[in-house]
Amino acid sequence: MCSRLNRDRRELVEQELSSESIYQGELLRVYKDRVRLPDGEESTREWIRHPGACAIVPVFPDGTIQLVRQYRYPVRQLFLEVPAGKIDPGEPPEKTARRETLEETGWKPASIAYAGHFYPVIGYSDEIIHTWVAWDLEKAETGMDDDEFLEPEILHFREAIRGVADGTITDGKTICALQQAANWWRSNGPFSIHF
Repeated sequence: MCSRLNRDRRELVEQELSSESIYQGELLRVYKDRVRLPDGEESTREWIRHPGACAIVPVFPDGTIQLVRQYRYPVRQLFLEVPAGKIDPGEPPEKTARRETLEETGWKPASIAYAGHFYPVIGYSDEIIHTWVAWDLEKAETGMDDDEFLEPEILHFREAIRGVADGTITDGKTICALQQAANWWRSNGPFSIHF
């Protein structure tokens, strides 16, 4: 089945005919493109350029993890999330992951490992989120932005996975990051966790 998924599918590719930047914000840039469809017809695609982000699962020796509770304005709800943040221009993703872990949790990771990446909204954005697992955490000062308000929450890794299954955790970034981190940890984790 994997070979079928990886086959060259050029007959499905849309060709960019023109691209217009229609909005430039502090974080995002919105484009309106004209494309040629695989059948030769033309259509419009509106999409968002995003700088990319990192999502981190900080793990303690007892198998607990550090999450944060945060209000998300677009949907007017509180969410339980993994620490995460955007990649600054020219910044390597690992540096972003370390910075965001410290800023949002007050824990400085001595050890960090890449667990994978995913594209959260491929229908309208080029955003990529890199997932990291952090451990050997040392307490330090947070460096949250002035407009950032977070409440830390520590729970066992298996409780977080259960929260994904029962619908308690609904943030897509957190769902993907927890799953990728759990998969990485089962194969590579430096200490055992009972999931």
